Amino acid sequence: MLELRSVRYHPATTPEPVLRDLSLTLPVGEPVLVAGRSGSGKSTLLELISGLAEPSSGTILWQGQPVTGRARRWLSGLVFQFPERHFLGLSVGQELKLGQRRLGSERLEAVLGQVGLQGVSLQQAPERLSGGQQRRLALAVQLLRDPKVLLLDEPTAGLDWSVRHEVLQLIAQLGRQRALLVVTHEPEVFQGVVGRAWRLSDGSLQPLPALRTMP
Repeated sequence: MLELRSVRYHPATTPEPVLRDLSLTLPVGEPVLVAGRSGSGKSTLLELISGLAEPSSGTILWQGQPVTGRARRWLSGLVFQFPERHFLGLSVGQELKLGQRRLGSERLEAVLGQVGLQGVSLQQAPERLSGGQQRRLALAVQLLRDPKVLLLDEPTAGLDWSVRHEVLQLIAQLGRQRALLVVTHEPEVFQGVVGRAWRLSDGSLQPLPALRTMP
């Protein structure tokens, strides 16, 4: 379980804190959602959890023990809102093998099957995949790292409804095995997928009780 306890984030460049005395628990096996408008601090929250930023005050813990930013980077897998903008490999295979010099074919095939990309050509460019396939590829890249905490930034943005449904099913599946947090501006899409949901506004969290049911 990952916990944020009274976390505050106030960069020197802003007159007011982005996050104020924020507490949040991400249990293993129960996906959590944080909703909010653009500029509400959702991406900042992901950066803090993933170790890309440090809180101004407060504590972030894993299994009850405080963890440093470096440790959080090892624990977390972050999938950006538009993963296609962050692909570094010239081919799907190169993208999957970045930082995985000893990646075996069995492990690679297992993860591709897990995200529904079995049979995809490893020689083609990631940009040639459909939007839904690109999201799945970005998930596969992170799953190969075996993160304990999976962080998804607007995972359904820009996808049509049929592809959204497939991605939502995948999120529900992945959330059974690890701590998982979705941030989004459209929480209604995730009805029945997440266990608990919160709205981030003015740097604080308020519960969204309508999304509490699990499938």
